[in-house]
Amino acid sequence: MKLLVAGDARVDAGKTTFAAGLVAAIDGAVGFKPRAGNDYWYDHDTARAALDAGRLYGKDVTTLAAVSDTDHPEEWLNPVHRLWRPTPDRTGLLGEAGRTFLVDRVTTPDGVSFVVNGVAEQAGLIPDAVSASLPLADATRIDGVVGFNDVMTQRYLPAFERVADRVRATTPAVVESYSDIAIPVGGVAFDAVAVVAPTRVRVYDGDSYGTAHEMASGSGSEGQLEEPVDRVAELADPVAAHELPPLSDDERADPDRVADAYEPAYESLLDVALADTDDDTNTETVRDADDTRDDSDGTANSR
Repeated sequence: MKLLVAGDARVDAGKTTFAAGLVAAIDGAVGFKPRAGNDYWYDHDTARAALDAGRLYGKDVTTLAAVSDTDHPEEWLNPVHRLWRPTPDRTGLLGEAGRTFLVDRVTTPDGVSFVVNGVAEQAGLIPDAVSASLPLADATRIDGVVGFNDVMTQRYLPAFERVADRVRATTPAVVESYSDIAIPVGGVAFDAVAVVAPTRVRVYDGDSYGTAHEMASGSGSEGQLEEPVDRVAELADPVAAHELPPLSDDERADPDRVADAYEPAYESLLDVALADTDDDTNTETVRDADDTRDDSDGTANSR
């Protein structure tokens, strides 16, 4: 079973809260975040925590890894992570206004590699803590869009293909998208899709959502991956919609409590995902809250 969680807002849609609760609610589930990024300024504590360990990852994938039924590290679940910084009154290398990317971490079969924004480096925009914490001396450096596109083809696209292979090989798998992008990785047939926004979630059949994505992007073979959710959602009818109750900080930090609060939405999503499967594969069920509380060895959510 493959489930996708997307958001129809660029930030603060509630994707990670919803996805983590969903992983907690399904026995044996693993959460993936194919693409992610954070900001050295706005997400400083999170960025420094990773940098202090000589790594580069964000809070979202850490949340998913903690609740997933896997021992794989964040880099396996999240093959591409980008570190940004604000740059007021400056356009970034890739045309972004008011901010620029500093370093990308790409997971390879041999470990991790880094791609450095050479223009930002020459302008003195990369903080000393980043340069001191990551092995950037031999990293690939890019200084223009053409160079970036070459590296994208050689390194990023294979990383996305590998994580798609992992998702296809994992059952059940929960994939969280990034920003307001409708589908974060190609080559995966999702059984059901949850589009999350503040106060609500809309549930879509995976095939219908995939078809709408192809229509929005032009065609299945020529379309672009990064279609926004709103363009796709307007071409597909949701199977169900649910209100999401507001949660306190403590509740959001506990995926089991999220699973309890969002249980009707999760049950609806699973109903859609399992609608066309054989009876002998209908093994993924929302965990009963009492079963979780009565787990005597306390390992139900220590994954």
